[in-house]
Amino acid sequence: MLPSQYSARMRGRGPQEAEFNLVLALLEDAIHCFKKYRFAKADSAREMYVEAREWFDSNDRTWPFSFENVCMILGIDPSYLRQGLRRWEEREASAPKPPRVADLPLPDFTDVDDAIVAPAV
Repeated sequence: MLPSQYSARMRGRGPQEAEFNLVLALLEDAIHCFKKYRFAKADSAREMYVEAREWFDSNDRTWPFSFENVCMILGIDPSYLRQGLRRWEEREASAPKPPRVADLPLPDFTDVDDAIVAPAV
């Protein structure tokens, strides 16, 4: 990149770009929380899903960082994004889940013979 190209590129950057990136990061985080914590068992993690879900479902436009306003700033159709999140949620809910390590049965070691244990050196 030539110095003239760099300076021309930097001239186009203004406070709007930083604000746009902030709003984009807000939406990305909400989607991340929605997907990551959708099937969480812990209350604190589940709460993050619920908060994200409520934010997506809200039609509020009075708050500057409401879902509707964020979509407007980013040029995204909020109904289309909601529909995509619902489809993802339905698909994930119906997909078979592999067992987690915590769900696997543990072997019963109560009948272990003491002779199996290696002698102390």
